Amino acid sequence: MAALRGGNHYGEPHRTAEALTAAAVAGDPITYLVTAPLMHGAASYNLLTSLLTGSLTVLMRRFDPLETLRLIDREKPMIVMVVGDAIARPLADAIRAHGADHDLSSLKVLGSGGAILSRSVQEEFAELFPGLFVNNGFGASESGVDGTITVGADGLMRLAPNPLVTVVDGAMKPIAPGSDEIGYIARSGHVPLGYHNDPDKTAATFPVIDGVRWTLLGDMARIEADGTVIVLGRGSGCINTGGEKVFPEEVEQALKSHPAVMDALVAGVPDERFGERVAAVVEARPGTGPSVDELRAYLRDHLAGYKIPAHITFTGAVMRSPSGKADYRWAKRVLTGQEGNPHA
Repeated sequence: MAALRGGNHYGEPHRTAEALTAAAVAGDPITYLVTAPLMHGAASYNLLTSLLTGSLTVLMRRFDPLETLRLIDREKPMIVMVVGDAIARPLADAIRAHGADHDLSSLKVLGSGGAILSRSVQEEFAELFPGLFVNNGFGASESGVDGTITVGADGLMRLAPNPLVTVVDGAMKPIAPGSDEIGYIARSGHVPLGYHNDPDKTAATFPVIDGVRWTLLGDMARIEADGTVIVLGRGSGCINTGGEKVFPEEVEQALKSHPAVMDALVAGVPDERFGERVAAVVEARPGTGPSVDELRAYLRDHLAGYKIPAHITFTGAVMRSPSGKADYRWAKRVLTGQEGNPHA
C-alpha cells in the first residue's frame, strides 16, 4: 500500500495489529475527513493511509456541504479530502454562507485527489482560511501520488520536478527537458506489476524498458528545462481543431475562473471545416445568468482565440460520477443534441 500510494507521507505504517492498536489508543493528532465515496481511488488511498498510521478517519455516506461543516465542528479533522472543484466549490460556498455557525478551526489541510482544483477555488479557500495548506494531488490509481499540481496565473498546470516522473514519446524514450515536444507522463519506482489476467493492458500501461518498469498515466505533457512538467491533459480528450491541439482541462480552468460559473466540461464536437470545434457545457451559479457572449468575451483575456468554445450550452447541473470525475461522454451527448437537456 505504501508503494502504491507513492510513499509514506506521515511516517512508516504499522505492520502488526498490536502496534496499530497502540498507536490508535495513544491518539494520533492527525484526523481525516473523507468526503468522497470509497469506490474512488483517492478516497481509498486516504482511508488506508490513515488506518495504517493509526489515525482517526471520518467517512461520509454521501457528500453534503452542510453536513461536512457539522462533521468538521464535531470531529475536529485536521485534513479534509475532496475530489477537485466538484466537491470543493460547493464546500466553499457553504463555508461562506454558514461557516460562522460552526467551529472550523481544526481544518489545516485541504487535500484533493482524482481531479485538479482550479486556481479560482484555491484562491477562495485561501481567503476563507488564511494559512490553509492546499494539496492539489496529481497521480493515478496505477501510480499513486506523483506530486502536487500548482496552477499558475497563466492557467498552466505545473508538476514540480520528481526524479521518478518524466515525459516520454511514443517510443518510450525520454523527451529532452526544455523542448516543446509533447509526450506522455511516465512514472518509475514503486509501480504495480500489472493488471490481473490482462496481459495486453499490462504491456501497454506498465512497459519494461531497459529493465525498468514504468507506468504510463495517459496524461500528455511537456517538460521544461528545470524538469518541471507542464500537464496538458488526457490524451484521449484532446480536441483537434484545424490541426491545433486543445486540451479540455485548460479551457475548463479558464471558464471556472468566471465568478458566475459553478462548473464546466469541455469537449470536441464535429465540424465540417475544422474537423472538430471546441464546445462547453456550463453550469451557472445560482442567481446568476451569464450569456454565451459574456463568457466568450471573458475567455479572450485568458485563452488563445482557437481555444475559446465555439458553442456553449447551459445546463442545470454538470454531470459527474459520484466521486466527482468528469463525465465527458455525457458532455458530448449534450453538445451534439443526443441527450435531452431540459435546463439548457
